[in-house]
Amino acid sequence: MNATPHHPIAVVGAGLGGLMLARVLHVNGVACTVLDLDTSAGARAQGGMLDLHEETAQAALRAAGLYEEFRAIVLPGGEESKVIDPDGTVRSHDPDDGDGGRPEVNRPDLRRILLDSLPADTIRWGAKVTGAQPTEVPGRHLVTLADGSRFTTDLLIGADGAWSRIRPLLSDARPAYTGISFVEADLLPGTGRHTEVTALTGGGSTFSLGDGRALLTHRESDGRVHTYVAVKAPEEWLGSIDFSDTQAARAAVLALFEGWDDRLRALVEDSSGALVPRPIHALPVGITWDRVPGVTLLGDAAHLMSPFAGEGANLAMFDGAELARALVEHPGDTEAALAAYEKELFPRSEATAADSAANLTLMFGPDAQQKLLDMFAGFGAEQA
Repeated sequence: MNATPHHPIAVVGAGLGGLMLARVLHVNGVACTVLDLDTSAGARAQGGMLDLHEETAQAALRAAGLYEEFRAIVLPGGEESKVIDPDGTVRSHDPDDGDGGRPEVNRPDLRRILLDSLPADTIRWGAKVTGAQPTEVPGRHLVTLADGSRFTTDLLIGADGAWSRIRPLLSDARPAYTGISFVEADLLPGTGRHTEVTALTGGGSTFSLGDGRALLTHRESDGRVHTYVAVKAPEEWLGSIDFSDTQAARAAVLALFEGWDDRLRALVEDSSGALVPRPIHALPVGITWDRVPGVTLLGDAAHLMSPFAGEGANLAMFDGAELARALVEHPGDTEAALAAYEKELFPRSEATAADSAANLTLMFGPDAQQKLLDMFAGFGAEQA
């Protein structure tokens, strides 16, 4: 009979957080195995632009020895931002002067940098984890894959996102609907009113809020304008729209933006390809768990929150780097490393999740546009 394979450190999920953990461990001479359900690195789209913050993602990239590679993929002008009223009036314009601390990069480019920095045998593609359970050996877990194969590990790390298969080992918390639904759309160069729209929205991000609705955009590296239509709505609202009929789906979404400036409506009306629905879920603010030997979480698996603090990818990368640091600083004592990591993880996550929840309330409540302007003005005053 063949012995069950064993991996000393197993990371479930090859997202930015899991890859950052693997890279910082590798830099420090520690090997791990990363398992991902995708069949290859390019099996599915990885999303659009990310703004990387100095104190989190950029700190992680420095720890990974990849800071210069990151600077090479920064989108020039990507930190420009505007607040635009529904009638098209630009209320606030913060140009990108090159001195900001949150440069924009394309997520696939960032992921490529991390992937290319790892030994080829680090990642097992097409390895979908379906469950895990403790063994008789303290701290060791038996992990089962969708193909029926199994392996054991001394350290199991869930970096597998919102619906983590590893989280149940630590907590019975599950993501809950936040009351906000997104619909994503892309306006491509040379399509419809692209020139008029980009003259209004600029080269970075825009925010247009009103009556429980919002159009949030960012300019991507290929010139397209990516839009998040955000709506305060019951959880079943997205299910009432037939997204397989793109024309009908556009009409249903646009019906919520009657009277808005034609250039803002064009973000959806002139978009290319299918609209993509995304209900927004979050874990409870302040989620913690008791120390369980041999297992921990990072990124969305640990602290899924709404995107209104702009910290999801940043925190995932920082979590990965911090967990690696703790393991390196406690050689041979995994439990001490995990205790040290979680001691800092919990308050850090709680503070950011609370900010995200507060921003959600602000952006979809009364006088949202003015409150957003006041908040941005406050940020500017703090920086000054």
